[in-house]
Amino acid sequence: MVMETRVVITVLVFLELISVAYVLTLAICPKCGSTKVPYPLSTDDSCGNPKYRVYCNNGILEFLSAAGSYYRILSINQKSYKFIVSPPIIINNTCFSSDLGLGGLGLDENSPFNISTDNTVLLFNCSQNILLSPLNCSKNSLCREFEDKVETARGCKDTLCCSYLKDASMMSHRIRVRIGGCTAYTSVVDLKPGDSIDAWNYGIELQWVPPN
Repeated sequence: MVMETRVVITVLVFLELISVAYVLTLAICPKCGSTKVPYPLSTDDSCGNPKYRVYCNNGILEFLSAAGSYYRILSINQKSYKFIVSPPIIINNTCFSSDLGLGGLGLDENSPFNISTDNTVLLFNCSQNILLSPLNCSKNSLCREFEDKVETARGCKDTLCCSYLKDASMMSHRIRVRIGGCTAYTSVVDLKPGDSIDAWNYGIELQWVPPN
């Protein structure tokens, strides 16, 4: 009787270990191209946590905004629950961001993702109304340095531009551009005082709330 009980317990433990191994295998999505996709990020219903959906398109890992625009994921920091996406391009010889027609970057407010507070956002071709805001629209604003030294920003030169640090008091699910407001933007991650423009890390850092 004792021997039979031990055998049953051993079999149950073995089956439990197999079950755990199977779940762990399903939990981690395969690489997208050369990019690892850490849990809970999910590229498919069969792996990761589907609430944390990202997309593998032709070997390129991308994030999909609420309005339906894809942003390439440049890097992922699983320990800090963050990843950086590429900012939209500023269309050549214009001062329009490529996502202007969609109102800029907007995140689903019911999703586990939000825009982190480590982004310095530069806005271009803004209306005069923006001067009523607390943003830095002075001649010393970082946006002036960007439009003077970056080739793709030449179409924005001499427009009204502003910069701001995306802090906790601001909406954490949107960077907005529109006709009649500001029509182009870019973002720099983890910008330190005195950083040379050559050292700027262009991107939009998003973060996720860990699953329970």
